[in-house]
Amino acid sequence: MCGRYSLICTDDLGNRFRVYEPTLGRRSKFNVAPSQTMPVVVQRERTELVPMEWGLVPHGAKDPAAARRPINARAETLAERPMFRGLLKENRCLVPASGFYEWKRDGGRKAPYYLRLRDTDLFAFAGLYDVWRDPTGNAHPTYTIITTAANEIVAPLHDRMPAILRPGNEDRWLSGGQPAPEELLSLLGPYPAGSMDAYPVSTRMNSPAADDPSLIAPLETWWPDPDGT
Repeated sequence: MCGRYSLICTDDLGNRFRVYEPTLGRRSKFNVAPSQTMPVVVQRERTELVPMEWGLVPHGAKDPAAARRPINARAETLAERPMFRGLLKENRCLVPASGFYEWKRDGGRKAPYYLRLRDTDLFAFAGLYDVWRDPTGNAHPTYTIITTAANEIVAPLHDRMPAILRPGNEDRWLSGGQPAPEELLSLLGPYPAGSMDAYPVSTRMNSPAADDPSLIAPLETWWPDPDGT
């Protein structure tokens, strides 16, 4: 799954995703947690960076406070589940990120690890979004992050990982129209383990209130490469 992630923002964020009004996303967040509002890339008349709350509220929900708000959606069942089937056709999005966290069980405790790509500080999770409107008509956009089977570097921590899009597939995922579900799902496989790093970090990140660069700093012991070295 993906229950925490980071986004290190620079002036390159708007250029990286070629978005309108890139200033919306220039504040770095080192410990993004569910229910927080983060920038999400959507394709409308143009590509835009839109602030959205993490945790999907279906547009038809009577009471969002009582609604089930999934933070993740399994890639394998997107085309089958009523909550996601329509969104897969028309409400796809990119969730900008710099890394994500997972926990390794060690006896009775859970040790947090930070996972990132080796060659870039900015990439995108595949996501879906919806817009719920309150009784006054105000729009409240929310999103969920798609997950896929874990690769070799994530598997010791969890059997799922966020679906990280290769840069060449971001436009295909975001593009308008209604591609066949099979075409879209083919973009959501595990990211190559050899292009990722994973290492233990401070348990301070367990608190959603913690948010500073030290949270993604490695502890002394690094998680080994997939070959065990």
